[in-house]
Amino acid sequence: MTSVNITPEARRRSAASPFARRTKRFGAALFSILATLFGLLFVTFLIARVMPIDPVLAVVGERASNEIYEAAYKQLGLDKPLVVQFLYYVRDVVTGDFGMSTLTARPVLQDIARVFPATLELATLATIIGVALGIPAGVIAAVHEGRWQDQILRFIGLFGYSMPIFWIGLIGLLVFYGKLGWVGGPGRLDIYYVDIVPSITGMILIDSLIARDWTIFWNAVSHIILPASILGYYSLAYISRMTRSFMLEQLGQEYITTARVKGLSETKVIWRHALGNVMIPLITVIVLSYATLLEGSVLTEVIFAWPGLGNYITNALLSADMNAVLGGTVIVGLVFVGLNLLSDILYKFVDPRAR
Repeated sequence: MTSVNITPEARRRSAASPFARRTKRFGAALFSILATLFGLLFVTFLIARVMPIDPVLAVVGERASNEIYEAAYKQLGLDKPLVVQFLYYVRDVVTGDFGMSTLTARPVLQDIARVFPATLELATLATIIGVALGIPAGVIAAVHEGRWQDQILRFIGLFGYSMPIFWIGLIGLLVFYGKLGWVGGPGRLDIYYVDIVPSITGMILIDSLIARDWTIFWNAVSHIILPASILGYYSLAYISRMTRSFMLEQLGQEYITTARVKGLSETKVIWRHALGNVMIPLITVIVLSYATLLEGSVLTEVIFAWPGLGNYITNALLSADMNAVLGGTVIVGLVFVGLNLLSDILYKFVDPRAR
C-alpha cells in the first residue's frame, strides 16, 4: 500500500474553513489596495515637492509683498516638516478635500466631478468600439494564422498600437472635419447647443436621450465619433492582439479536435467553444484597456478640445495649479486601482477555479 506524505502546510490549509480562507484572501486584497493607495499618495506628494513650481506664487501672484507671501506660506502648511505635511495631505485626501483650484477658484473635487463624466463618456464609447471590432479581428487572425488575412489584421493592429495618437488625431481632424465635413469639430457640442440639455449624468449622449432631444443627441454623436474612434482604434489594436494570442492557444487544445471529430460545424467550434474559453482572460484585458483609456486620453482631449479630466489636468499643469494636478492624478490612480479590483472580481465570478 502506497503511503501519501502530507506536509504540515497542506494539512493546515485543508483544515481551514472556506470562510477563513475567504477572509484571509479578502484581508490580503484589502491590504494590497491600501498599500497601493498609500504609495500613490506618497508619489504624488513627492512630485509636488520636487517640481520647480512655487505653490505660494501660484496663489498670491508674483507681485505680492513679502508679508503676504509669508502668510500664504504658513497658511499652506509649508513651514512644517515634510512628514507632517504628508500626513496633512493624506488626511485631506481621505476626507475628500483636494484644496481649491487657483485656476477656477472652485474646490478641485467639484471641478473633477464636473469634467470626469466627459472623459468617462469618451473612454466608454472608445472601449465599445475596440471590443466590437478587436475581438472579431483577433479571432479571424488566429483562424487564418500565417495567411493574408492574418498579415493584414496584424499590420492594422501594429499600426494603431505604434502610431502617436496625437498624429492620428490631427490627420483625422484635417480629413474628416476640415476636408470632408463628415463629423463635428472640437468640443462636445456645437456652441449654440451648449448648456441647453439639463445635466443629469454629465454625459451628453445619455442626458439628451433622457430629454428626448434628438437634435442635440445627433450633434453630440457627430462630435464624439472621431475622438472615440481614434481611441477605440488604439484599444482595438491591443484587444485584437491579445485575442489572437489566446485563440491560438485554445485552437491547439484537444477539446477543439474532439469537437471537430464529433462533427460540429467550424463556426460553432470557433465562436462558441474556443471563444467562450478565451472570454475569461479577455475580461481582464478589456477592463485594463478601459482603465488605460480613462487615464491615457489626455492627448486626445487636448487635440479635440474635449472638456474632460485630461484636458483639465493639462490646463492646470500649464497654470501651475498644483492642487488640481495632484487631485486629478489621485483620482486617475483611484480609478485604475478600482478597475483592477473589478477585473479580479469578474475573473473569479466567471471562472470558479480562480476562487
